Amino acid sequence: MYNPVKDGIEKTAKFVQYTEVKPPDDIADLVHCFWELKTVATLKENFHLHAIPDACIDVMFNEIDIEIAGVTGLDIKYEVLNLGKEFHYVGIQFLPGVWQGNRDEVSDRYIGEKYTGRLPLVKTNENMVGLNFSDKQIIMADLVRQLADEKTISANPVTAKILSHLDDTRTVADMANAAGVSPRQLQRILKQSTGFSPHDFLKVVRLQKAFSQDYDMLYADQSHFIHSFRSITGYTPSQYFSKFDV
Repeated sequence: MYNPVKDGIEKTAKFVQYTEVKPPDDIADLVHCFWELKTVATLKENFHLHAIPDACIDVMFNEIDIEIAGVTGLDIKYEVLNLGKEFHYVGIQFLPGVWQGNRDEVSDRYIGEKYTGRLPLVKTNENMVGLNFSDKQIIMADLVRQLADEKTISANPVTAKILSHLDDTRTVADMANAAGVSPRQLQRILKQSTGFSPHDFLKVVRLQKAFSQDYDMLYADQSHFIHSFRSITGYTPSQYFSKFDV
């Protein structure tokens, strides 16, 4: 099962709470988790979230200003997001390849503007006002089902097969074999459904897998692992694990 690591929250951070919950079974092939990130007290200094790529697309909602919402997804490099001294966000993290919506709506930056797209994100946020996180999950699950009915999202058998065979995948050819398609077909399918080339997709998901198992099962050697880790996260593995709560 693909289980991307949460974004970087420094170990020294106080009064910042992150929670993630698995979705209902009927949408588990679409959604990795529902999540909540919030302050439980006003911070003395601005909080910076160290977001790292995972090939997922997130729909996020600002629970302090309910007109602010959006669709987010990183490319192949980390992004540092300044969330300020007080914040409350909830969101839906879709599995890689599931998002079929307008890719022009996907942002890799901090989202602080009112949402003006066609998706019912503001209406969904209005329905979540005053609810606890458990009840918000019910509203977000209903949104997922609506987006699935509209074909804005759909299960992706190609990326699902790749993610289930990551332990045996070292090359793009391995990915193509796991998915049961040719390398050329893989190029087209991944670019269309994820925005990634096969090489970049493998680079991101393999690094995510390395957070939960020994790197030597996924990389040719330690030097290769460290180079890939630093290029994506901005830190060496030892620096990252020392600084952030993983």
